[in-house]
Amino acid sequence: MITGELRSKIDQVWNAFWAGGIANPIEVIEQITYLLFMRGLDEAHTREENRSNKLKLPMRRWIFPEGTDGIGAGGGIAYEDMRWSRLKNRDPATMFTIVSEHVFPFLRSMAEDGTAHATHMKGARFTIPTAALLAKVVDLLDNIPMEDRDTKGDLYEYMLGKIASAGQNGQFRTPRHIIALMVEMTAPTPKDVIVDPACGTCGFLVAAGEYLRDNHPRLFIEPETRDHFHEEMFHGFDFDQTMLRIGSMNMTLHGVERPDIRYKDSLAQEHAGDSDRYSLLLANPPFAGSLDYDTTAKDLLQIVKTKKTELLFMALFLKLLKPGGRAAVIVPDGVLFGSSTAHKEIRRMLVEDHRLDGIVKLPSGVFRPYAGVSTAIVLFTKTNSDGTDHVWFYDCQADGISLDDKRTPLLPPEKIGPTPGYVEAGHFVNITLGHEELAKNNLPDIAARWAERTGAERRRARTDQSFCVPKADIVAAGYDLSINRYKEVVHEAAEHRPPKEIIAELKALEKEIAQGLEELEAML
Repeated sequence: MITGELRSKIDQVWNAFWAGGIANPIEVIEQITYLLFMRGLDEAHTREENRSNKLKLPMRRWIFPEGTDGIGAGGGIAYEDMRWSRLKNRDPATMFTIVSEHVFPFLRSMAEDGTAHATHMKGARFTIPTAALLAKVVDLLDNIPMEDRDTKGDLYEYMLGKIASAGQNGQFRTPRHIIALMVEMTAPTPKDVIVDPACGTCGFLVAAGEYLRDNHPRLFIEPETRDHFHEEMFHGFDFDQTMLRIGSMNMTLHGVERPDIRYKDSLAQEHAGDSDRYSLLLANPPFAGSLDYDTTAKDLLQIVKTKKTELLFMALFLKLLKPGGRAAVIVPDGVLFGSSTAHKEIRRMLVEDHRLDGIVKLPSGVFRPYAGVSTAIVLFTKTNSDGTDHVWFYDCQADGISLDDKRTPLLPPEKIGPTPGYVEAGHFVNITLGHEELAKNNLPDIAARWAERTGAERRRARTDQSFCVPKADIVAAGYDLSINRYKEVVHEAAEHRPPKEIIAELKALEKEIAQGLEELEAML
């Protein structure tokens, strides 16, 4: 977890950007991303130099080539002078000139290396307006211990948390603790191939990677599983180049070397090469409204003919998963009970053609201040041959944070999320929440009950916060998946007393009132 000192430094950087005229939080993060990338390149080059010197072997890769870039008068500047370790010691004016006129063209040209991260740098733009601001930001970032992967990741998560308004196309950031819940419930394995077809800042992919590090400590011992983690496990698509740059850096800072983060309009482009490919899908896609049939991927329309993006995304999820693949996705409530033919067909497919595992209804304030829309987590497994037996439902009432626009934490940070606890001496210490704390944070209860969905949960009454519904009941309800369709409300039994007893009590009361009036008259 990011310390108060580091948080203060990032806040200083943030405030400096705002004072310098850059008020868009996306642009601030993007500029910081470039600077962190510059520092990361220098550190990678230094590691390769140290390896070469120690083993007395030639350099395997020169990130900063020998010679000059040939840009500008005098034949340009030496690539060595673009390295962070040299730049940070320059005077502000010289630093500004080198970064704007030499470093950024260098970053854009790195796309020739063929890596996804380098590709996203093609559109890199330097928008820091003054030399003084650049020097201040470089100085602050240089004092952050970036060699620690956890520190880098927490730093970036803290910055991403400052995105406090919806972006274009209905984008907004999914709260980290909700992502953690979905990852906990799907339990990624070292053999999974994971995809988020609307990845944004790659929050789901990052959380899946952290889960694997924490729960599979031998993951990096075997070369096969280590290489799979770094090169084949993580896949993300987005059609916003800014999000791709930020998401790619987020993965890099969390220790994934070559993630597949690429441009793709998931609803418009055909899915040759991606169909039936992934074993785990995690997503909270933007639900922006509707598309025209002629701009929608034909292979999705073959699954369900609709213009609504929320239903097209559900079709996409089924398209991308391979048989046996599982998914946890966030959908607007309308997907669960909409009455159109397309709504009903998507739900019918989930129940009849695949295995619908569970529905978690989320509080409507979870995505404030971005949006107040009611949503739910849908968990299912692609089977192509039915498999739905019972569907598990949970009515989440609280997520540990207030449900108003302020979203104020109701508990200390270590008690928020699906696995409360803290790190001490390199080991995670679990915390068991009390009854009152669980009432403020349902997420640990959701994870615990989910694990019992084929056992003890089957015996719960429908008046409980969670319960299971047989497939036959869902079919009889026309595949309605709203929890209120099945949840039963407890009515307190009214007290019924014999009429004679009530009459006798009224007569006694009448007598007491009469006596009181007589006493009052006597006093007067």
